[in-house]
Amino acid sequence: MTGYEMLWPMVAHAGLVYILYALLGLRRRNLVKAGKIRLSQFRENHAANEATESLVVRNCIANQFELPVLFHACCITLFIAQADNLPAVILAWIFVATRYAHAYVHVTSNNLRYRSALFALGYIVLGGMWAWLAIWIAVTQTMPA
Repeated sequence: MTGYEMLWPMVAHAGLVYILYALLGLRRRNLVKAGKIRLSQFRENHAANEATESLVVRNCIANQFELPVLFHACCITLFIAQADNLPAVILAWIFVATRYAHAYVHVTSNNLRYRSALFALGYIVLGGMWAWLAIWIAVTQTMPA
């Protein structure tokens, strides 16, 4: 490993956030053009002023700043602790894949059955990343230098 593999899942997740912001802008523009909402409704950014088509994207974006914050913190800590080996990188990519899948479901069907399962899988995988970090620290801390 070159040492930068742990950073790519973080970049991929940031890409998801940018895709979602672009989708939000597109949906809002289309809603304004269709006359379903007025541009002035976004001035105060209240959810009550948001049309359902764009509200689901807005909520999906908010989701990317909840559990994924722990993901980014874990990735950086794994990198710093030099615990960013193959198991950690695989877990990171699985987490990012669950975020993409979760976001896709969120902004399309918004089916809670699938969305909840994808969230739970990402939650468990992220827990595995933190467990890997804890084990790595415990093992390397007790090893003689």
